[in-house]
Amino acid sequence: MHYPWWYVPYLTSPMLIALIATIHIFTSLYAVGGGIVLAGEVSHAYKINNKSLLDYLRSHTFFFILLTVVFGAITGVGIWWIIGLSSPLATESLIHIFVFGWAMEYVFFVLEISSAFIFFYYWGKLDPHTHKIIGWIYAVSAYMSLVIITGITAFQLDIGTWTPDKGMWVAFFNPQTLPQIVARSGASLLMASLYIYLHAAFKLKNDSNLRSLVETRTATWSMVGAALVTIGGAWWYINLPASSKAALAGASALNVLTALVFAASAVVFFMLYFGPHKNPGWINPGFAILYFAIGIAATSTGEFIREGVRKPFIIYNYVVGNNVLTSEIPKLQATGYLNGGVWTKAFVRSHYPQVMGLDGNIDGAKLLQLPETDQLAVGKILFQYHCNDCHSEKGFSGVSEYTRGWSESMINTVVTHLDKAHYFMPPWCGTREEAILLTKFLESISLNSPSGMIFSGETIRSKSDITQMKGGGIGK
Repeated sequence: MHYPWWYVPYLTSPMLIALIATIHIFTSLYAVGGGIVLAGEVSHAYKINNKSLLDYLRSHTFFFILLTVVFGAITGVGIWWIIGLSSPLATESLIHIFVFGWAMEYVFFVLEISSAFIFFYYWGKLDPHTHKIIGWIYAVSAYMSLVIITGITAFQLDIGTWTPDKGMWVAFFNPQTLPQIVARSGASLLMASLYIYLHAAFKLKNDSNLRSLVETRTATWSMVGAALVTIGGAWWYINLPASSKAALAGASALNVLTALVFAASAVVFFMLYFGPHKNPGWINPGFAILYFAIGIAATSTGEFIREGVRKPFIIYNYVVGNNVLTSEIPKLQATGYLNGGVWTKAFVRSHYPQVMGLDGNIDGAKLLQLPETDQLAVGKILFQYHCNDCHSEKGFSGVSEYTRGWSESMINTVVTHLDKAHYFMPPWCGTREEAILLTKFLESISLNSPSGMIFSGETIRSKSDITQMKGGGIGK
């Protein structure tokens, strides 16, 4: 409530988070799993003294660093910018709750970057034993980074027994942390293997013996990854809060997508077992691209589901989707949503000083005495703060489509009973007068029902017809 809003027309700001986070997760999982696979395979190559395999691993390490350290770092910073702008209160809360966790994350990040560059640029200059140790330092640092970040994002889905007076570790070891660590550990190994197949298919297309060796060795890592994804995913579902299970049960699309993730993991496991593991030589550019596409689709779908079942919270039972602390809602409902925010109150005081009471607060009754155009303007401000975090006016998740054909009274009923109408929506956080202003704005942008629809010989009416049948709009 104490931050200005960020309006992204047609798309909504959360979709920008999803866009950048999805791109980032493809490289961040590779950064973790790739580090483990490279450290293991370099150790194996030194053990069997295979110079050809070492040369290939060096060329793959260059590709790995270019993608994960450069591109991954850029998208990682991009996520911080986007979530800070889109969900400032939730971001602030996560920083405060996990301040020691973030400190550990930065230490591991510095270790990760340093060891990655030493591992590549000192290749051939360090003795094998030292080189292997540097590789494993990178692998452990990257994996610890995954563990810390996963614990924090898992906290958003279920805070467990944490309360604000309890420490970071109670928050970190929430019911979702371990299942998600298992699932993401598997996803990182699986994604790393698919990147290696993609790289080897083109890099080693003229060296079938070495390509077959890389295929067989990598298949083991990827099958372990696919198994962990399945185990972690099932554990994740069992530990979901009731609201998340209800969201899955109520959304057919999410059910289908969840089934697809498990099916894709099983298909990839058997394809890897009967392909590269048992019959090396299968991996050509076409198969490598197909494997990679399946991995990308499964990973992005899994992340979409993980985010989708968190509604109506950004942090479960602590921060709701419109960046309001759950503990603040009763006060906002009693004294007014506009009164509760620094920027909203300043806006009203600046543009409509006549509605300010003697106590310095906004008088709700005076808001309804404003001219109609000003009431719509205040209603739009309420929309930008209360609804904009998930909905656009027109476009993705547009309220003009959701309220298509609704009368003013129907909209007002839903606004004042948001959480009752849809359990995945936050409750209305304002007064009755503010609900009327928001309703008027929503009614002004809502669309008519599609034309041509006929039920029992009667053509469906427009929203204005429905309003007239009900005896006029609200507040009249």
